[in-house]
Amino acid sequence: MESFRRVFVDRVSNSFYPVPEEAIGVGSAFEGWSPRDWDGVYRVLVPLSPPPGHAFHLELNSAGQTAARTFSVRVELVCTCKREQLGEKPLCFLHRSKKKLRRKHKRSLLETLCTGSYLDVEKTSLWFYQLVRCSWRHVPESDSWHLVFQPCSRSCQFQLSKGRKSVAVEMLFGVRQGDSDIFVASQPTEAQKGGSSSLVSSQPAEANFIASTAWPETYAVAEAKFFRHVARQVPCESLHLKCLQVFTCILRATGFSSSVWKTVVMHVLTTVPLSRWRRREFARRLWDIMAYLRRCLQSKRLEHFVLGNERLPAEISLPLAVRRLEPLNLFEHLARDPAAHREAMRAYGQLRFRLWALLSSH
Repeated sequence: MESFRRVFVDRVSNSFYPVPEEAIGVGSAFEGWSPRDWDGVYRVLVPLSPPPGHAFHLELNSAGQTAARTFSVRVELVCTCKREQLGEKPLCFLHRSKKKLRRKHKRSLLETLCTGSYLDVEKTSLWFYQLVRCSWRHVPESDSWHLVFQPCSRSCQFQLSKGRKSVAVEMLFGVRQGDSDIFVASQPTEAQKGGSSSLVSSQPAEANFIASTAWPETYAVAEAKFFRHVARQVPCESLHLKCLQVFTCILRATGFSSSVWKTVVMHVLTTVPLSRWRRREFARRLWDIMAYLRRCLQSKRLEHFVLGNERLPAEISLPLAVRRLEPLNLFEHLARDPAAHREAMRAYGQLRFRLWALLSSH
């Protein structure tokens, strides 16, 4: 990815397209707890910065509090006349006449990748695909790896192969909210896409449709940063990840998703002192996680780990608006639907028995 980034920056340096920044690995593959049914795709988020003479402004689309917030990225032209006078290259799209700009074969970002005044995900995805395709032959790895693209309208997906080795990659692109660890991305990340079970999903079916100018908010970078923070402090570096892997292995046909278990485990990591995550206490921590889930089901409340969470480590940077949000209840639908709540409690009993049987056999 670093090889790609160097070529990307070189190719867009004299253009007025977005500037790709250093890629960030997101999701279970990079956090170290891939679930049993992991799709085998390594996901990386490539932040995009506005080109010279442009600025990005994020506008929240959904008025209510929801775990599936989307934003529009409004593109604004910025005066660069002073930079031109200093002998720098940027043309001022705000004050130069369109006739002069056409004569120089220069088009603003608004004319290329936007719909109206808003950055269009699908247009940006096509540009990004073309950028990757043109850059591949300049990447050193192209001498030994074979690249095949997979069709996708909101990201860049490809397969890399060398002999019997094969790696699937999905390059998401997004815009950072200020200088925080929260982004808006071209499409929902792994945890947001997976696990839409009736027991754990309160999102309506129409939420699956997303406009081309809508950018879903993603907390994947903040969550990955949290796991790195924990790994530096727990006595057994990977014990919490092994706990998460155990539960994702016994989930099948229970109705709970790996994203719910990830949320539960992250909360337990902030309530049980990290000094207690020792190898000899593995079984006890598993039962702590089950007990936390039981309390959440009984109270019909599981709080989103990032939105409105005041227990996040200080090193995780959140926008002020996200910090001020009321804690979001991911189990709110269980309070509205008694039948769904009964089914969730039944599934919990099934999981408890599976865990007891697993631990009894070892």
